[in-house]
Amino acid sequence: QPRSPCCCLAWTVLIGTMNSLLFLLNLLLMFVIFTVVLLPTIVVVYFGFQCHSQVLHSSASYCKSVLDDNSSSALIILGFVIMSPLLVVAMAIYCSLARRLQLLVCCQPYSLALYKGGRWCHRGEGALCCARGCSSQLKAWV
Repeated sequence: QPRSPCCCLAWTVLIGTMNSLLFLLNLLLMFVIFTVVLLPTIVVVYFGFQCHSQVLHSSASYCKSVLDDNSSSALIILGFVIMSPLLVVAMAIYCSLARRLQLLVCCQPYSLALYKGGRWCHRGEGALCCARGCSSQLKAWV
């Protein structure tokens, strides 16, 4: 049965807030995973650019004694070369965690705001917040 307009608005705000928080949680998780996995690339490219005389040319002792322009260029190239496989690893880790935590199934449909008796979820149903009554064959990805 349909909800009243005021109740519908309240439920819409609640569901929109919950979906927005879930979206922010996904972004935070992705940011943390990509930052940790890509840290070697970030460090190598940073030192390469910092010690190259045409870019930042730092006066640090390791730039003068260890890294010249050729080795700085090699670091920059190495950093960009190892970025591709590390991006794949980071995405695989994120997808694995999102699938295990079932984060992509947790978004609630706005039809819960329009009609009473919708399929609201609870924690003890095997997922963090998946909707009741959904087909067990339904998957976010294969």
